Amino acid sequence: MSDAGGRIGFVPRILALPALLGLALLALPLIALVLRVDWSTLWADITSPEALSALGLSLVTGLTATAVCIVLGVPLALLIARSRPRAAAALRALVTVPLVLPPMVGGVAMLFLFGRTSWLGGLLAEWGVRIPFTTTAVVLAQTFVALPFLVLALEGSLRSTGIGYEQAAAALGAGRWTILGRVTLPLAAPGLVAGIVLCFARAIGEFGATALFAGNAPGVTQTMPLAIYTAFNGAGVSQGTAVALSLLLLVTAIAVLLLVRAWRAEAPR
Repeated sequence: MSDAGGRIGFVPRILALPALLGLALLALPLIALVLRVDWSTLWADITSPEALSALGLSLVTGLTATAVCIVLGVPLALLIARSRPRAAAALRALVTVPLVLPPMVGGVAMLFLFGRTSWLGGLLAEWGVRIPFTTTAVVLAQTFVALPFLVLALEGSLRSTGIGYEQAAAALGAGRWTILGRVTLPLAAPGLVAGIVLCFARAIGEFGATALFAGNAPGVTQTMPLAIYTAFNGAGVSQGTAVALSLLLLVTAIAVLLLVRAWRAEAPR
């Protein structure tokens, strides 16, 4: 059998047709977006005051949400990876829920938790703290949808490395923090880096939960996805700026995927 035949295997050739249709369904809308860009005004569109405000807010909140995900997600991934199978399965399922939950539902749930009519929101209000429709709400919404990416990526990497090296380090007298910093996390570094990058990309692309929980106030809660949505509804930034911001998000997504793939390819096995 030739090398090409070995790679193809025995898949029926007729399946190439729906495969190509699926590929076209994924690629053609993106091509249409690129073709819609007015390259002569692209720089002016991206650097307009409204665009820079949405871009700056997206970067600041996205980086903040990613930092929160690291602080909360690394311990959570360690907990899942080192739990017994049944407990790990239950925790993993709970972490996965935001991935399959419609973002709008997540926004409603967070509004019910932190709103003034909830027990937590009422308690915070007594202390003079208001979260909904603030920049803090943007960060919380982004964290809610992005945290599973980091946890699942790191947890899978931790499970694949096992605990053999940790046991060896403990037998040599290393403490728990030393083992974590010098053995556990370095071995799981590919999963950690991939999770962080995917987490940031998901955070800056978040729309649904942010729209319901944080609102769409320019300069306060209007991130790039919200600015794009507002423009195509006849308000806020121009449609040219919206297309330019859409292209920027597309380029960011592609760069993230290439970065993750390159890191995994170069990571020691």
